[in-house]
Amino acid sequence: MKYKDYYKILGVERGASEDEIKKAYRKLARKYHPDVSKEANAKEKFQEVSEAYETLRDKEKRAAYDSLGSGFRPGQDFRPPPDWFDRFGAGRQEDLRDIDLSDLFEQMGIFGRAAGRRGGFGRNVPIPGEDWETPVRISLEEAARGAEREFQIDGHALRARIPKGAVDGQRLRLRGKGGPGMNGGASGDLYLQITLEPHPLYRARGHDLEIEVPITPWEAALGAQVDVPTLEGGISMKVPPGSKGGQKLRLAGKGLPKPGGGAGDLYANLEIVVPSTLTEREKKLYEELRDTSRFNPRSRFGG
Repeated sequence: MKYKDYYKILGVERGASEDEIKKAYRKLARKYHPDVSKEANAKEKFQEVSEAYETLRDKEKRAAYDSLGSGFRPGQDFRPPPDWFDRFGAGRQEDLRDIDLSDLFEQMGIFGRAAGRRGGFGRNVPIPGEDWETPVRISLEEAARGAEREFQIDGHALRARIPKGAVDGQRLRLRGKGGPGMNGGASGDLYLQITLEPHPLYRARGHDLEIEVPITPWEAALGAQVDVPTLEGGISMKVPPGSKGGQKLRLAGKGLPKPGGGAGDLYANLEIVVPSTLTEREKKLYEELRDTSRFNPRSRFGG
């Protein structure tokens, strides 16, 4: 029996995931399909690619193939381990010299007798379409309410709906919006790489948002109700007495919506701001406060 390296045929590592194997097959099958390919050896290459994919796509058959070992060269004569047929139920073969590796797996139901490997194998095999991927920049407001985008990919015009709650760095999968399949194969998927545009007020951290909220020294000391903008409109937030600069106040549910319901939180980062210019009256009040207050923020320094 001649050995075939199905992983090498598909151009993937032995530890490749199912998605990686499928992606490699899609690319090679479209390249070598006899109905569209201009390659001189398209028919033979397509048959090789189909055999490799039909073996590795099935977990049980892939396990059977992997158990044969990986120390063989393509085309090298080899025999399966003595217990291989008992373990994987392919039926014992008395003489394997003239048996092709794909014939061996055909006995396990991989290709099936109706596939007709010999004499034009694979010409009518359904080929799934390619997956497409494109970057998408959206505003924070669009992330909050959802958005629509139009794309031109590989000569195809597409319109895609971006659901509300998309976050920066997210990879959205739109099933069936990718390249068309061949021979009745399913269309591929479209993947949107989401990037949130910078916002003048908010910073996004997943579904949570942060905003800098400036307050006066007396608001920090005495407490206050201050207006804070949110994506749904302004709200009144309580600043507790004795608040400190850099302190975070949580506004529950005022962040970006989540796909499963609910929303992230909005965190207000308090920033104490002093006036850049003072009236004579304000200056006198600050001087009076300085002279009468016993508060020493540097007491831990000693002295």
